[in-house]
Amino acid sequence: MSVNATVSDSRAPAFGGRVASIDVMRGLMMMVMMLDHVRERFFLRWPVPDPMDIATIEPAQFFGRFAAHFCAPIFVFLTGLSAWLYAHPASGARPATGFLLKRGLFLVALEIFVINISWSGRLPPATIYLQVIWAIGLSMIALALLHRLPRKVLVALGLLIVFGHNLLTPISFAPGDWGFVPWTILHDRGYLVAEGALKIKVSYPLLPWIGVIVLGYAAGPWYARSQSPADRRKALLIAGCVSVALLLVLRGLNIYGETLHWAPGETAVRTVMSFLNVTKYPPSLAFLLITLGGGCLVLAWLEGRDNGFLRVAAVFGGVPMFYYLLHLFTLLFLQEAALALFGANYGGRYEFDDYWAVWLMSALLIPLLYWPCKMFGQFKRRTTMAWVKYL
Repeated sequence: MSVNATVSDSRAPAFGGRVASIDVMRGLMMMVMMLDHVRERFFLRWPVPDPMDIATIEPAQFFGRFAAHFCAPIFVFLTGLSAWLYAHPASGARPATGFLLKRGLFLVALEIFVINISWSGRLPPATIYLQVIWAIGLSMIALALLHRLPRKVLVALGLLIVFGHNLLTPISFAPGDWGFVPWTILHDRGYLVAEGALKIKVSYPLLPWIGVIVLGYAAGPWYARSQSPADRRKALLIAGCVSVALLLVLRGLNIYGETLHWAPGETAVRTVMSFLNVTKYPPSLAFLLITLGGGCLVLAWLEGRDNGFLRVAAVFGGVPMFYYLLHLFTLLFLQEAALALFGANYGGRYEFDDYWAVWLMSALLIPLLYWPCKMFGQFKRRTTMAWVKYL
């Protein structure tokens, strides 16, 4: 089905009954994600702290990591938006609480029992890392409790969390304090269990992501059947431009929203890098203004567009969890194969000598994964097995 074929009836453009721009956006982010995960598998000896060290990091590596910053916020935002679409199908409203709870619990279990194995290659892993899938799962559980609130309340709550959580940065708890565990989960990245045979680390503090998923749900009506493409594009453009404008003021003047102030560098590139060097764990206001604002502008640009590349992206975006698991286990297999063939050259791993090899491997792997994703997407549309829909 052509994207343009659906514009005349005022519904969101769709491929095969799905909202095209959402699947395309997910697919684009998953392609970018590949670059960052190849880096983590094959270029880890050059660590990338958060925020990055502008004085030492090379521009190619900086901008590769910066591109990956867009993945998590856009995924969480689109998760909220998709939850609204689930709750408001063409036939009318339907309850979403059970759907969100079950999907959220499924994602948390997947993070703990499957995704950690894909990263460590060990069973059981020495450390359980609670990362982005865990954060999305818990955010969905939070949304299950919040989504029935009036839309204006959801917008206010989402904005309060996104804009206000930076004020909580000075608050901290030492291990053993009464607030250490909940605060580590909500706001401060760190170990819940730091010693013993099995360690547990929160890599994605939860609170800001709840704000993002709530805003995504509140944006759902932009994709209602009654919404014209022109009005939807206008809403996305306004949201994107306002976000960028706020970023330029707050970040440009080092007023609020980022603990690490930017400063002029020795070159124009280093100056730009300093400005864009924002905190991801937890995501600062500046981080979210850049990524969500940019995401809204791209979604606006995608309205009404249809070409071969976007359809390839939509294939990936239509099976996001399948792609996520497939690419992680593929990278694990490739690392083990490289070790067997070439041996370890750093810290028990095989690693590339130059960053360009990360780009090359990413460019080769993305088309390699297309056909499995396409076949699984076709199976997903045909099957009656409910659990497959979660992938």
